[in-house]
Amino acid sequence: MEKRIRKAQYAGSFYPGDPSTLKKLIGDIAALEQQSVNYSLASKRIIGGVVPHAGLVYSAYEAVHFYEILSRSNQAFDTVVIVNPNHSGVGHGLFNTCGYSFWETPLGMIDVDEAFSNATGITACSPAHIREHSGEVQLPFLRFYLKNEWKAVIITMNSQTPDAAEELAFRIREAEQKTQRKIIFLASSDFSHYETQDVGYAKDQYVIDPILELDAGKVYREVKKHQVSACGYGPIMTLIDYARLAVPDPKVKLLRRGHSGEVSRSERVVDYVSFLFYQD
Repeated sequence: MEKRIRKAQYAGSFYPGDPSTLKKLIGDIAALEQQSVNYSLASKRIIGGVVPHAGLVYSAYEAVHFYEILSRSNQAFDTVVIVNPNHSGVGHGLFNTCGYSFWETPLGMIDVDEAFSNATGITACSPAHIREHSGEVQLPFLRFYLKNEWKAVIITMNSQTPDAAEELAFRIREAEQKTQRKIIFLASSDFSHYETQDVGYAKDQYVIDPILELDAGKVYREVKKHQVSACGYGPIMTLIDYARLAVPDPKVKLLRRGHSGEVSRSERVVDYVSFLFYQD
């Protein structure tokens, strides 16, 4: 059978294409952040998390908080499910899996869990993934931090509505039960784009509050009411809905929030926030 490989399209732009340089970048940022990582959360059963997807030199400061906790937990997962927004507008229906067998990264190939993908009943559409960075950017972290054998399912969300989120969460949970995979769910999202620091912080808070309340519908309403440019609010809503399906009493913790101006001074910045979803 032909091996269908999704090339690492954004290696060399969103993150280094050289393996040694990539490892050093993640390791150096993790070392800077380690003192403020809440490692006590590593003892919890991890359901998933919200992680940013901008260039690593900007957003890894938030992302490593999630991945450091994940690594320290020593929990093994069969399948990593990544749900990301659709920045290109290419796709079919509400959401799409990919038609690839492997995703290429500078740190090695990642197998697609085709059995899980098929169990979701979601239409595969490789063009929806070709020019989409927000799923790919998570893969170097996962290769760096996860030591067990695992596969990936990356889903591009074309429609970010409460109904689409609810349906996608149900499909993921159903596939998990059918395949008996142990999964972790990553919602890929940045927060406010190109606002002043104060305005972005205030707008983000409208969305952060309902995330902490695990209220997916309110996330949607606040995004629309306050015109918050958080690009992955659909994946976030899906994670909230999934967490409620997966365990009786899910919890969520904000890990770190920051912005691009902390790295490169600018009047208008892009905001990044990471969260951990877990069960006590």
